[in-house]
Amino acid sequence: MAAKIPTFSPFSLNTKTKSSKSKLHVNKLTIIASKSTHPSIAGRKLRAAVIGGGPAGSSAAEALAAGGVETFLFERNPPSAAKPCGGAIPLCMLDEFSIPLHLVDRHVTRMRIFSPSNIAVDFGKTLKSNEFIAMLRREVLDSFLRSRAASAGATVISALVTAVDLPPSPTAPYTIHYTVQNTYRRRLAVDVVIGADGANSRVAKSIGAGDYTCAIAFQERIRLPDEKMAHYENLAEMYVGNDVSPDFYGWVFPKCDHVAVGTGTVRSKQGIKLLQRGIRDRVRDKINGGKLIKVEAHPIPEHPRPVRVRGRVALVGDAAGYVTKCSGEGIYFAAKSGRVCGNAVVKASEGGLKMIDEHDLRREYLKIWDGEYTSMFRFLDLLQRVFYGSNAAKEALVELCGDEYVQRMTFESYLYKKLAKGRVLDDAKMVMNTIGSLVKCNILGRKMEGLII
Repeated sequence: MAAKIPTFSPFSLNTKTKSSKSKLHVNKLTIIASKSTHPSIAGRKLRAAVIGGGPAGSSAAEALAAGGVETFLFERNPPSAAKPCGGAIPLCMLDEFSIPLHLVDRHVTRMRIFSPSNIAVDFGKTLKSNEFIAMLRREVLDSFLRSRAASAGATVISALVTAVDLPPSPTAPYTIHYTVQNTYRRRLAVDVVIGADGANSRVAKSIGAGDYTCAIAFQERIRLPDEKMAHYENLAEMYVGNDVSPDFYGWVFPKCDHVAVGTGTVRSKQGIKLLQRGIRDRVRDKINGGKLIKVEAHPIPEHPRPVRVRGRVALVGDAAGYVTKCSGEGIYFAAKSGRVCGNAVVKASEGGLKMIDEHDLRREYLKIWDGEYTSMFRFLDLLQRVFYGSNAAKEALVELCGDEYVQRMTFESYLYKKLAKGRVLDDAKMVMNTIGSLVKCNILGRKMEGLII
């Protein structure tokens, strides 16, 4: 079916889209109209372009389209393209984003963390019978979320965005330049742009959003014989040590019919293949006989960009820098930031009826996001600097992970994305145990000014 997309500039576009019969899940989208002083848009709705069709972009597009904004979602990769990602999501995301269970490859109920000296600690003893970490493939999740955005009314365009032209005046349109099938050049004029195009975001560059430090993650997908795959039926493994990463961790995460084996680093990006060899050496006996089916690498932002909103452009997900330190988690925060930003545009524009500006995006998006998550990101940054700096610190980390109270607090915070409620005496004991582990590993005497948040 050919769909002609109207424009409000001399530009026109013809593209092919497929209708989706999937059920629309928008019960979680709560949008309250604001009283805008901006002029109404005559004869049309506010028009938004979302660049990038991952969890951030698809969630933004769904919220925009469901709220009445004319929405165009650009994605360069085909639906079956594999995304380089560990693929773990917290339990709360399944409900909050209505993710069907059939998309989940593995229900991980056992985590095992290995110290530099290969001391293993089971990390997950406090999980309840209905609790688990969902492991899935990004190509499956992303395809589902894009289809749902289309069901909400977004027009999905399979194309590579090559440039974004800034408007000459506060109310003039942005121009999106893109190519279809690497051949046909097109352009589209829009009122609002949401950049969800990853760590190397073209949208971020177009608005001068500034640079940020990026880690590099390297991962191999390995199909194991059935008897070895059974070992990872509901088990995920983490490895710490300078042999696998000087400042992060290595992992073995189970998927539907294979495992993802990988590592990440900020400090030694040039030596990432050597570090990958280190994690493979650690798990050699468990993966021997496996078949390598895919090798992938990708950048991971280490902190938010200096600028995340400029004019009528907002950045979400990896493009904004929303990946947590210590754990490297990004999928939930990508989807959440996309939804918050999409809802912000809908609210400020009164359902797509009025123009918005930078102040609206800062008030309805950044203020809400920063108020909810800044403290969490800073705390995890502190933990990474304390525990990932040396092998001695990593030994202390693994020792602490054996404490059941630490496990309970960690999993409650991770699974439900809210600060777990502790007990005063247990909290005091946890602090003392932490200090004891650090002292035992000769870490506490380090200069502390580097640990200021």
